[in-house]
Amino acid sequence: MTEFKSDFLRTISQRGYLHQCTDPDALDALATQPAGITCYVGYDCTGPSLHVGHLLSIMMLRRLQQAGHKPIVLMGGGTTKVGDPSGKDEARKLLTTDDIAANMASIKTAFSRFVKFGDGPSDAIMANNAEWLDQLQYIDFLRDYGRHFSVNRMLSFDSVKLRLEREQPLSFLEFNYMILQAYDFVELGRRYKCNLQMGGSDQWGNIVNGVELGRRSADMSLYGLTCPLLTTAAGHKMGKTASGAVWLNEDMLPTYDYWQYWRNCEDADVGRFLRLFTDLPLDEISKLENLQGAELNDAKKVLATEATALCRGREAAEIAADTAKKAFEQGSFGGALPVVKVERARLEAGIEAFALVLEAGLAKSGGEARRHIRGNAIKLNDTPVTEETQRISASDLGSDGRLRLSFGKKQHVLIEAA
Repeated sequence: MTEFKSDFLRTISQRGYLHQCTDPDALDALATQPAGITCYVGYDCTGPSLHVGHLLSIMMLRRLQQAGHKPIVLMGGGTTKVGDPSGKDEARKLLTTDDIAANMASIKTAFSRFVKFGDGPSDAIMANNAEWLDQLQYIDFLRDYGRHFSVNRMLSFDSVKLRLEREQPLSFLEFNYMILQAYDFVELGRRYKCNLQMGGSDQWGNIVNGVELGRRSADMSLYGLTCPLLTTAAGHKMGKTASGAVWLNEDMLPTYDYWQYWRNCEDADVGRFLRLFTDLPLDEISKLENLQGAELNDAKKVLATEATALCRGREAAEIAADTAKKAFEQGSFGGALPVVKVERARLEAGIEAFALVLEAGLAKSGGEARRHIRGNAIKLNDTPVTEETQRISASDLGSDGRLRLSFGKKQHVLIEAA
């Protein structure tokens, strides 16, 4: 491992964020200077919330700010209209301007938990590339910047090559994405003296394009740095579960479910996730990851609570941890468990078990719900559900007007009569 002089590169190297860097020695030297680094990461606004798969780059911005440098969160109000082809088999659905604006407003709420915004020298700022991309004169833009891009080289990048190898169409609109992203870097360099772009390793080609465009078109010294694309120890993509994406926004995923995502990580991932997704000191993490057997579960609880505290706040994280303790260690339920409201009239008439399991979000389809029941994985108020068409009715409600459906030992949903 390279011994870096700057706090920033030393930290991200020790904690496992560093994958590729265009010029690590020069960037390390820059990071020790008083002016330091101004760095951006871009996020397209394709949905109302980012998910855990985006968290690695967000944490890198946090580490950057903790080391005294300035983060820029770039919202892709302009590039979202095009769609990044990186890692995609087909073109994204084109969103309206109103859709993009609504998604952007929703996404912004998550960042304030991780970085501090303001007017200070190391305070984060949020920019929107629609400010400059929407104003481009297309012919002038192609003349001034398009000439710096070799189509031969563009065809060699994975984002393009993989789509073509799979014989999936790649529109000319999407093909322009890497030029626009490179131009973002140059524009941020002009406006904010931004000199570093970070992102996932799938963005390496796009980032290098920006570094080279800055040098060729404006004699800028720019740098690129990527983090690894994380998978779990079992090879699963971060941020995805059987029931869907692990969203950062609370209105998209209850805090209890977010806490449970981290609590249910595989044993082999505990140390790595503690380094990447919490602020705990490295010596404390070393002790936790070396726990064995049942004691390793205590480390997973620490991971869950610390990771949730960063995203949802300390109080919400403690409530989720307390709810889990009551559910699994003390045999009681309530508190922060997700609640699904069902019309009382429907419960009075009775709802088939597989249908209620689906409605509760414990399965993605009616067939999957039936398989859960046939596999004895579903319980109603701690009693196994044995028939797919068993009627669950108001008579199953407790004195608090709720019943509890469970899938296995770790997923629980309260059904409430509305």
